[in-house]
Amino acid sequence: MYRRDLTTSAEIRCNMTRRIIGLFALLTTLAAARATAGEYNNVLSVDDPAPAWTDLPGVDGKKHSLADFHEKQIVVVVFTCNSCPVASDYEDRIIAFAKTYAGADKPTAVVAINVNTIEEDRLPKMKERAESKRFPYPYLFDQSQRIAKTYGAVFTPQFFVLDKDRKIAYMGAFDDNNEPTKVKRRFVESAVQAVLKGEKAKPGETIANGCLIRYERARRRKPVNQ
Repeated sequence: MYRRDLTTSAEIRCNMTRRIIGLFALLTTLAAARATAGEYNNVLSVDDPAPAWTDLPGVDGKKHSLADFHEKQIVVVVFTCNSCPVASDYEDRIIAFAKTYAGADKPTAVVAINVNTIEEDRLPKMKERAESKRFPYPYLFDQSQRIAKTYGAVFTPQFFVLDKDRKIAYMGAFDDNNEPTKVKRRFVESAVQAVLKGEKAKPGETIANGCLIRYERARRRKPVNQ
């Protein structure tokens, strides 16, 4: 009886040790994953290299790559779409920002990217929207949705400010209020101004606000009959 109790106690201690080791391994993994991500972005953090895109089709009928903007000190990337009402509400603000900070003779470029694949968000409709609003910046389409995933983009609109080394200087919301008349802090504009001065953007990250990007679910493969 005494020997059986000893065996049981040893098994309990062994199981507890295994659980503690497993918990420690889980916490270590989570901490490592968190160290590579931002406060609100699960993929990137400030100062990370910005993922590059190549040959994305634009509403102008041309292919566009991040490398096309190598002469610009700053590139502002916005993930947006046609179908989201919040993204639509921000179009005029983005246009005004682009007219102020971007252009052939200015150090900043603005690039809009759409990855939604519903009919309203496909390239033909994007062309109609760009023409009607006269976007003064490229509006690109990525049917694969890869570029948005590599940026950790979740919402439309969601903004990323890239510095001259093409590292993330700021990511998140455009400003602090969806209502233009209630805006008190213009995050993207402040980040651009800071980077142009050689300073750090403060804040470097905010939480974006808008519609969820319509990521397509991976289809399950049917088992092959043997």
